[in-house]
Amino acid sequence: MSSLYKDLKQECYEANMQLNALNLVVYTFGNVSAVDRENGVFAIKPSGVPYEDLKPEDIVIVDFDNNIIEGTMRPSSDTKTHAYLYKNWPNIGGVAHTHATYSVAWAQSQQDIPIFGTTHADHLTADIPCAPPMADSLIEGNYEHNTGIQILDCFKEKNLSYEEVEMVLIGNHGPFAWGKNAAKAVYNSKVLEVVAEMAYLTLQINPNAPRLKDSLIKKHYNRKHGKDSYYGQ
Repeated sequence: MSSLYKDLKQECYEANMQLNALNLVVYTFGNVSAVDRENGVFAIKPSGVPYEDLKPEDIVIVDFDNNIIEGTMRPSSDTKTHAYLYKNWPNIGGVAHTHATYSVAWAQSQQDIPIFGTTHADHLTADIPCAPPMADSLIEGNYEHNTGIQILDCFKEKNLSYEEVEMVLIGNHGPFAWGKNAAKAVYNSKVLEVVAEMAYLTLQINPNAPRLKDSLIKKHYNRKHGKDSYYGQ
């Protein structure tokens, strides 16, 4: 059967397979979505399907109010979080959620990941934020929807821009990342995991390791993202 959303499903499928290839997920945990802003829908991995069995046609299309538009399988249990982010952040094109080991460990520690080095600064100038664990009243409510609220509240409280900081840790849960498309959301998920591992190892070697100097943070971020960027061109 032909689909209006064939290309969107393919983009979403490839991004989900990349999550698995990059060793960012455990079994069927984790998911990536890709948005079609023009039609007000997004594609997301179905719940509980092993990656080796996943096919592009299995991908589910839902709208921003979590109604299934196309697909026979149940969409990921995290769908409502993705929908909330798409609804509130108009400039993102993909969202990823993983269960990567070091990212989850930092989330479970309920700590921001400090900016210790230039690998971190190549991608963002702030500590990677960790949202506090969800309040009991929200846990008892619409949990996945409220996870989206939890992320936005964290960014508001820390005065962060979702276009500059494209990743977050949810206290006691794990990481979410996003970007201009699904592939960038996966890229940011891998960057987050690598930076999380490096920061952990840094603190094992020196528990009092200093944060990166502001001058180095600016230099490394601007050479990749500033108006006169030259790195990787």
